[in-house]
Amino acid sequence: MRRARVHSALGDPARLAIVDALLIGDASPGEIGDRFGLPSNLVAHHVKVLEAAGLVARTRSEGDRRRAYLRLVSSTLAALTPPALAAAGRVVFVCTRNSARSQLAAALWRDRAGVPAACAGTDPAPAVHPGAVAVARRHGLALDPAGTAHVDDVLRDGDLVIAVCDNAHEALPAPAADGPRLHWSVPDPVRTGSDQAFEDAFADLAGRVDRLARAVA
Repeated sequence: MRRARVHSALGDPARLAIVDALLIGDASPGEIGDRFGLPSNLVAHHVKVLEAAGLVARTRSEGDRRRAYLRLVSSTLAALTPPALAAAGRVVFVCTRNSARSQLAAALWRDRAGVPAACAGTDPAPAVHPGAVAVARRHGLALDPAGTAHVDDVLRDGDLVIAVCDNAHEALPAPAADGPRLHWSVPDPVRTGSDQAFEDAFADLAGRVDRLARAVA
């Protein structure tokens, strides 16, 4: 029955397009409406159907608490291939402090994909968080504890920019017409500071990196 609900939910072209978009990045209902030219009531209907099928989950923004973001429940569509993206010369992961999520995402990308990667922050910290350094080490990756940078010093034309934090996504200027941009709404492990929080963030980022790598390979 669950498979039938999933296939039924995906039988509508608009809902399939929404799921394709969420395969590689999170989005608010308003952003979905703007992207596909759908009125808010129709977006709400499609999201309700997708949530009922277990395809989409809703999370509250850690930045503006009035906003919510939709994310794909990846286990439901583990076998679905993400849509191909235009070739990117480099992937740049951005968060606010450039001390945890963006650092881990860039390290994972360099380890698992064949495209160069960098990371930066909109308000970078003076150093990488020890919890990020530790979780990377536990998974065989190395982070430079002093390697933080500001987005203005890192971004170049043609970069695929991925905001891995809600605050960074909301703070970055709108992308140029030819500037690709994605958003991954990954909870901030620094807020809790526990080893488990960093492990959860690492696992979330690793799954997203693996899915996106197939789309840009």
